[in-house]
Amino acid sequence: MDIRQMQYLIEVARFKSFTKAAEALYITQPTISKTIKSMEDELGVVLFDRVGKKIVLTDAGQIIVGQAQQIVTSFQNLVAELDDLRNLKKGHIRIGLPPMVGSSFFPKVIGQFHQKYPDISIQLFEDGAKKVESDVVGGALDVGVIVLPATAEELSSFPFVEEKLNLVVHPSHPLAERQAAELSELAQDGFVLFREDFTLHDRIINECAKAGFQPHVIYESSQWDLISEMVAVGLGITLLPETICREVDDERVRIIPLVKPIIPWKLGIVWRDDRYLSFATREWIRFAQQELTGGPG
Repeated sequence: MDIRQMQYLIEVARFKSFTKAAEALYITQPTISKTIKSMEDELGVVLFDRVGKKIVLTDAGQIIVGQAQQIVTSFQNLVAELDDLRNLKKGHIRIGLPPMVGSSFFPKVIGQFHQKYPDISIQLFEDGAKKVESDVVGGALDVGVIVLPATAEELSSFPFVEEKLNLVVHPSHPLAERQAAELSELAQDGFVLFREDFTLHDRIINECAKAGFQPHVIYESSQWDLISEMVAVGLGITLLPETICREVDDERVRIIPLVKPIIPWKLGIVWRDDRYLSFATREWIRFAQQELTGGPG
C-alpha cells in the first residue's frame, strides 16, 4: 500500500462514493475502484460494504482509514517542512468557510494575500461550521472559520467578529412593527433555519428550548439569501446575524432586534497548533488576524 492508494481510500471514505471521490481527485471511477479492489486483495479484508447505491466503511475499513489519515498527514507534513527548509515561500492552503461568511468578510483579505504571495494557492471549501471544525481537527482542512466557541479542545483560534442574531419576519407578521422582540413570542411561528451542519441550527433550537418551546422548522437551507427569500414570501420567520441582515432586502422583510435572550454570533478562525503548520498556513493566520482584527501581525 502506498501514499497514493491511501489518499484514494480516504477520499472514498470521505465522500461515501467512488464517483464523487474520483471527481475530487481528477481521475476516472474505474481507476479508483480498481485501486480499492487491489488494496482489499493485498490486505485480505473488505474495506467497504455496498448498500444499494451507497457505500459504508466496514470495521476493517474504519481501522485502516484511521491509520491512513495519520500516515498521509505525516507525509504531507514532511513535504511541507522540506519546502519550508528550501525557503520557497510557495504552498497551498485549504480553508473551510460557512457559505454565509465567505462573501461578507474574505474576498478582500484573500485578494490582498494573493497580491503579497502570488505563489501560494488557496482552496476554499464551503460547509457548515460544524463540518468545518471537524475537518480542521481531522486534517482535511488547514484552517477554518467557525462560530465560536470551538467544541474541540485541540483547536487554537482568534475571533474577528462578534454580533448578535436579529429576528427577520414578513411585513404582515404581528411583530413586524415592533422595536424589539422576545424569543418566547415566536412559539407558534414556522422557522426557516440553516441546515443541521451549521452551528446556528443547534444554537437556535437550544435557545428556543430554553424559552419553553420546540420550534416548528418548516425549511432548512445552506444559503442565507434563500432563507431570507422564504421569509419574504411569507413562508416563515428566521434569525440571522447582523452582518447578514445588512445584505437582506429590508423592503420585503422586517428586521427586529431580539432582546430576550440576546443570542451571540461570534466568528473565529481556527487551526491545530499541535501539528506542523506550513509557511503558507502560518502566514495566512498572521495576515488574516492583522487584516480582520488589527491584531498581531
